[in-house]
Amino acid sequence: MVILIKRRQFLVSCGLATLATQIPIFTAEGKLPPNTIRKPLRLQVGDTVGLIAPAGIVDAKDIDAAQQSLSQLGLKVKQGKHILDRYGYLAGKDSDRAQDVNLMFSDRTIKAIIAMRGGWGCNRILPLLNYSLIRSHPKIIMGYSDITTLLLAINARSQMITFHGPVATSTWNQFTVDYFKRILFNGEAVTMQNLNPSEVRVETIAPGKARGKLMGGNLSVLSAMVGSPYLPSWNKSILFVEEVGEDVYRIDRMLTQLKTAGILNQISGFIFGQCTNCKLGDEPSFTLIKVLQDHILPLGIPAWYGSMIGHIKDKFTLPIGVEVEIDAELGTIRMLEAAVSLG
Repeated sequence: MVILIKRRQFLVSCGLATLATQIPIFTAEGKLPPNTIRKPLRLQVGDTVGLIAPAGIVDAKDIDAAQQSLSQLGLKVKQGKHILDRYGYLAGKDSDRAQDVNLMFSDRTIKAIIAMRGGWGCNRILPLLNYSLIRSHPKIIMGYSDITTLLLAINARSQMITFHGPVATSTWNQFTVDYFKRILFNGEAVTMQNLNPSEVRVETIAPGKARGKLMGGNLSVLSAMVGSPYLPSWNKSILFVEEVGEDVYRIDRMLTQLKTAGILNQISGFIFGQCTNCKLGDEPSFTLIKVLQDHILPLGIPAWYGSMIGHIKDKFTLPIGVEVEIDAELGTIRMLEAAVSLG
């Protein structure tokens, strides 16, 4: 009996020891210690990009179009195993969509991962991702809209730079491709500025310059993550948000949520990109700028509206977790370091 107990204790201790080698050491808040951020390797012509559908349903014709766009950048494409799956309004079951993400990170032939589209569903797979595996195989992962969930969670739990930029079905025009290539191929620390200020006007909320880690994404998706263990630290960060198809009162509601959750009072700068097709609604309403002023001006930080971020054709590639400096009067985002490793 004593021998049996000792054998069980030995097996348990071995199992725990093995498990401990697979799990990174997290702080009490569920995050890795500070100053351990990892940068993925830069892209090169001939590299293979993995396409995944972690959220909404994808059509085969969308994959064909995405392959064409990426091949013009000199990239090869490998599809996720479940990319064409359907499960209600989702691109497959949660376990299968999560498996595609994990497999893309473990596949050494894949140099970058690009989501096909947003929609809804990424929040559902967060507990199923292998953050230790992801950290041990750092590579570019990019998207926007609902993909905000993956970008923030991987940044927070795997301590890795992620990228808020075009999805595979985006319009890969000159503006978008230019920032994509300079940041992800060339490894440049670029200054991002609107293409034509007369067409997309910067509206300064509060003037000034500020520095901090760039963090953010889609406002409604970010709001839905509040209270979860998958958000990064907001201390002295530069928060950027964007939105599509929301009435102004809903923007107010979501910003209020970030305020009452203690997020807004931690940031050092604020950028609202584009609020595409956002309307005043049927009831008497504030303007969007008035709502932004109400929430942001009391913070005493530089802030502006109108950056090329969001559900628009011309979009920046924004490295989440990289140190930047913003100028709220010029509407610029200046990277203070490269977002990728040159290898």
